[in-house]
Amino acid sequence: MRFEIIPAVDLKDRRVVQLQQGDFSKEIISLPDPVSVVENWIGLGADVIHMVDLNGALGGRLAHEDVIIDVRKKFPDLILQVGGGIRDRETAVRLLESGIDRVIIGTGAMRDREMVEKLAGEYEDRIVVAIDSRRGQVVVEGWRRREEVTPVEVAESFKHSKVLFLFTNVDVEGLMSGIDMDVIKKVLKKTGRRCIVSGGISSYDDVRKIKEAGAGGVVIGSALYTGLLDLKKLNELFSG
Repeated sequence: MRFEIIPAVDLKDRRVVQLQQGDFSKEIISLPDPVSVVENWIGLGADVIHMVDLNGALGGRLAHEDVIIDVRKKFPDLILQVGGGIRDRETAVRLLESGIDRVIIGTGAMRDREMVEKLAGEYEDRIVVAIDSRRGQVVVEGWRRREEVTPVEVAESFKHSKVLFLFTNVDVEGLMSGIDMDVIKKVLKKTGRRCIVSGGISSYDDVRKIKEAGAGGVVIGSALYTGLLDLKKLNELFSG
């Protein structure tokens, strides 16, 4: 599969935002119309979008399902991966059957591994296990609660399942200060399956290193919204 350059479209209170380290009080970007934001990224060459319901991640259930489905209907050719508050089978299946290409499960994967593995068996390569790391430990529930397990341990525990992975280093999320390549390499080594990387990506060299390490793609937020990185250039250099 090709290496994917994926813009992040994070939803909070029906707006598109970018936060620093998941802190709701630290908005770097705030835009009013999610559909227009997605349309803009498609116009610049995006064919995959990463959409996260931040209110859902905090509250434990989707808060923007109507917005997500609206995007799905308006852009039928777009590969759309969705996360944030998807913690039960019913929600995951409803999204998948509504045409969402990939469903991201983080907290739910830590709480009910059997559910995730069964879903992955039924929807192969459409279930994404989110591994969110802060200070070397996995965090869940909107990055507010720390689990006594490391990202490497979680990656290894799911490596024989038919899942994809999304690894986010919360320590550098939204800071545009660069990546921690050591931890990325350790996680990639253990996943055994396609893994997308997110968090702190702020240079073309960051993307090059992640691709060379064997990742399946990158999710980029703040660096795209602030113009630090150019989506067209990223696609020219790395997509494929």
